Amino acid sequence: MIFDSVTTFIDTYYINPVRLDQPYNIVSTLTYAIILIIALLCIYRWLRWSGIAFDEKFIFATIPFVVLGALVRAIYDTHMVTSDLQFLLVTPPIYVVTFLYTVAALVATRTLETKGWIRDFRTGYRNIGIVSAAAVVLLLGSWALGHNGPHIEVIFIIAGMTALATGAVWAFMKYILKWNQVSEPLFVLLILGQMLDASATSYGIDLSPVNYIEEHVVGTALIAGTGTAFSMFLLKLIVLFPAVYVLQLYRKEAEPDLWHLILFAMIVLGFAIGLRNMTQMILLG
Repeated sequence: MIFDSVTTFIDTYYINPVRLDQPYNIVSTLTYAIILIIALLCIYRWLRWSGIAFDEKFIFATIPFVVLGALVRAIYDTHMVTSDLQFLLVTPPIYVVTFLYTVAALVATRTLETKGWIRDFRTGYRNIGIVSAAAVVLLLGSWALGHNGPHIEVIFIIAGMTALATGAVWAFMKYILKWNQVSEPLFVLLILGQMLDASATSYGIDLSPVNYIEEHVVGTALIAGTGTAFSMFLLKLIVLFPAVYVLQLYRKEAEPDLWHLILFAMIVLGFAIGLRNMTQMILLG
């Protein structure tokens, strides 16, 4: 009886949303948030044990893998994979797949550096990410050319919305609030990623001819309450301003690797989702 209840619970809140491509629910959202926090702490411990500094250089070397994950996630939207392997391409399994691939690339290049075969593991690590992402771009582009696409106009529309929103938020933080640290590349990337997510969601739901939906619990409630997906910009600002303020405030006191890891996680949560959504619309309209 208990086993059946547990199985039903897991199917209802975790398995079926993945298999049926349903939006997130409050149970799965809280669970994945807890898993993310635990994963960040494990990554932090592992990097310290490995002697790898989680600094700005490492973050920018890792960004190609963030792009790769978003692009691979878009493969699911094309339905070019028809076997059960397709469920490895949806969220959250795709995060696990991308993470394992990234760790494999990191361990391989770090080992080569240790043996003296390469000078800096970050260069090889970054290049693996770039080549992998480029290969997926070619795959998706080939698919799109055979299916009435790609819809290039989507790139210009969402990129334009993102640029305007990013410029406005950055200028307000820099010149009105006098937050000088936002001029640093990582803070710019953080703002850019969050504005990309808001722009892609707003365009996809309110302006795109395709009937897209918001998959996350808070976003869904906000859009339903306001009647417009452009309210996602408000949600992003509510999160972004306190986050940037706290990151600046505790930067000197925080352990550098942990500080960069938290900032990187915030960049990923905006940039990866926004890029995946934009890629989906480029492919499907």
